[in-house]
Amino acid sequence: MADAQRYRTFREFYPFYLTEHINPISRRLHVVGTTLVIGSLIAAIVLRDWRFAIAAPFIGYGFAWVGHFFFEKNQPATFKYPGFSLMGDFRLWFETVTGKRRW
Repeated sequence: MADAQRYRTFREFYPFYLTEHINPISRRLHVVGTTLVIGSLIAAIVLRDWRFAIAAPFIGYGFAWVGHFFFEKNQPATFKYPGFSLMGDFRLWFETVTGKRRW
């Protein structure tokens, strides 16, 4: 798909997302970051402390962007496709923790 053409559906976007996450260390950083985001959001609810919720995106994107800038050597899809990219992060996480995708 041409770079100038925007992905209209997540189904179209996800194969592209996977090509941007080839490096195993980058994928692991994404999975760890997403796990910490989930934990942070749970902590925000259980502890009734909004600071955990505010920290969640910094934690998640921090881990993911380290993966992109230092290991993938590419620009995170978040900059062009923020919604689809976030959905991709959670799908990658789910596929990894359920054993569908290699850790």
